[in-house]
Amino acid sequence: MLSYQHGFHAGNFADVHKHLLLTLLLQSLNRKAKPWSYLETHGGRARYDLDSEQARKTGECQGGIARLWQRPAPEAVQGYLDQVASVNQERLATYPGSPLLAAQLAREADNIQIMELHPAEAEALKGVFRQDARVAVHHRDGYEGVLSQLPPKPNRGVVLIDPSFEVKQEYADLVKFIVKANRRWPNGCLAIWYPLLPAGLWQLMKRDLVATGIRNMLCSELEIAAADGVRGMYGSGMLVINPPWQLDQTLDEVSPWLAEQLQATAGSGTSRVEWLVPE
Repeated sequence: MLSYQHGFHAGNFADVHKHLLLTLLLQSLNRKAKPWSYLETHGGRARYDLDSEQARKTGECQGGIARLWQRPAPEAVQGYLDQVASVNQERLATYPGSPLLAAQLAREADNIQIMELHPAEAEALKGVFRQDARVAVHHRDGYEGVLSQLPPKPNRGVVLIDPSFEVKQEYADLVKFIVKANRRWPNGCLAIWYPLLPAGLWQLMKRDLVATGIRNMLCSELEIAAADGVRGMYGSGMLVINPPWQLDQTLDEVSPWLAEQLQATAGSGTSRVEWLVPE
């Protein structure tokens, strides 16, 4: 959606959940010397000023990354926090979006392809990576753009699918995209973020993804508040198709800690990690 700008939400609890998991995926790829590809459907502007008018208007980072900033964390979380620290000094003033996280974790031979349709966001994105030959920024529809790159070279890597979900149709569009992407790149890791909202459309999306017959689908969900009586987003979900070995174990270990740190009120945070579809 061209009306959506992530600057209002940068560094919130959902970003922490999504970007922690993305960091774990890319770290897993880095354990082998072989190069990898990273593709993203909705890149945003990659670098967010937490002192901007947008960020200060909502203050959402205070319930997200600010709660973890410069505090002890499990080893599996520390790699993500190190990436956030690398774009800051003593004070938390900048938040790295997923394209910047990918670029920070990429090696010289790795390949990054970012799609962004919003004109202003795409221009900001190009500015961040103008001097980085590893990163290509495409001002085009995210689904069409990523599909045009599949299967990628190198032929191992991750696609992050992260739409705004501002309209109902986006849930169905995502499922259609996943079917096409998996058909073109069956060994690719597809990471899907979605909001937990009272309307429950995310549950229908999960049901439809299961019905596609695609295997090897891991689900991680984080709730910071109870769904009852909540009007907005109360949780964050990630589905990973073809996850790396032992990602489920790592998430089992860190998710309860993350829910406790990010919960809205004492005792309101919960987490779950499950195989939505086994291998």
